[in-house]
Amino acid sequence: VDLLSLSAACDALDQHNLKQNDQPMDILQIINCLTTIYDRLEQEHNNLVNVPLCVDMCLNWLLNVYDTGRTGRIRVLSFKTGVVSLCKAHLEDKYRYLFKQVASSTGFCDQRRLGLLLHDSIQIPRQLGEVASFGGSNIEPSVRSCFQFANNKPEIEAALFLDWMRLEPQSMVWLPVLHRVAAAETAKHQAKCNICKECPIIGFRYRLLKHFNYDICQSCFFSGRVAKGHKMHYPMVEYCTPTTSGEDVRDFAKVLKNKFRTKRYFAKHPRMGYLPVQTVLEGDNMET
Repeated sequence: VDLLSLSAACDALDQHNLKQNDQPMDILQIINCLTTIYDRLEQEHNNLVNVPLCVDMCLNWLLNVYDTGRTGRIRVLSFKTGVVSLCKAHLEDKYRYLFKQVASSTGFCDQRRLGLLLHDSIQIPRQLGEVASFGGSNIEPSVRSCFQFANNKPEIEAALFLDWMRLEPQSMVWLPVLHRVAAAETAKHQAKCNICKECPIIGFRYRLLKHFNYDICQSCFFSGRVAKGHKMHYPMVEYCTPTTSGEDVRDFAKVLKNKFRTKRYFAKHPRMGYLPVQTVLEGDNMET
């Protein structure tokens, strides 16, 4: 699905007249729409796309995510959410498209409609057994977070929804992370890992904002390896693409500032790379 452009996805959906988002799709309708999508992709990437295999795999994935009871039906909205979330498009274009699917004809969205969208989105990490990291499968706290951000208006418009999504709320942070992982796969950074000495760093690059010229490659970072003088609570910045000169200057200024900050300051001001969502049940998360 990462080969599929958003416009090609929309063409296929229009071709099959999939406009009523609350309507159910049966297996035959899903197969017909997926066949249209993969026939087109085969013309552009014939060495990468085996149409019957791709249709079969994608159908199985959609049913695993949205039809766990195997009733043989999923909603049109679920189909669109699954395909568009993983297609080849800019993140904000995906957000705009998905918001439009649940908004009214006037372009506004109430709490119930937003809940439908967030519910279908969270099913993707849920199927992977990762939902606890994203605040659990209850989407009420996320809906509340969005409408509080909108000063508790009864309805929100696309611009406000986009502003909230840019904060990367916990229940939706998996999607921008997926984009960063894809961007980092081929990224080459002109920097050396201070731990394993890999140079250039390939993949994610983690720059320490406490010491000058201190970088960590993704394999050292993910396995928790540290070098002398480095503490895990020190602030860091993650790069999935090579840094610009502006980013280098900005990080230099942050390092300079952090040089004068104590260990106690960092312990008191932990920073999260996403907008945390208050879960309904406090204490340990019971999701598995």
